[in-house]
Amino acid sequence: MANIVRIAEYMEVNLDTERWLCAKCGHDCGSARENMKYGLLVAERDPTEVHRPLIDNEINFAPNPEWIRILEFYCPGCGLQMETEYLPPGHPITNTTEIDIDSLKRRLANNEIEIVDKHIQLVQGDAR
Repeated sequence: MANIVRIAEYMEVNLDTERWLCAKCGHDCGSARENMKYGLLVAERDPTEVHRPLIDNEINFAPNPEWIRILEFYCPGCGLQMETEYLPPGHPITNTTEIDIDSLKRRLANNEIEIVDKHIQLVQGDAR
């Protein structure tokens, strides 16, 4: 049985293969030792399309596209939207999820933790 852990609503990590997986379709989304967003499809949205002006004025409460960009990340397998990121133009994609794979694998091997229904739990009796 694979050691798969749910990391976010739509993202899992397979600790055996060290790969990110889509929680909906199981698509391999890349190495879990890298930013999970690198294995996803990216769509850049016009902020004024997402947040339309509230009033007809120079200052209209809509984001200025010269100051902000919206990136949407999708599973390449099923098209599920995984995450959205607001960044200044030119700013690199952020790494919002970093997993200590070596520590998790060590603790699994030492029976300190177990995976139950894709969630990590302390092994009963382990008071660490």
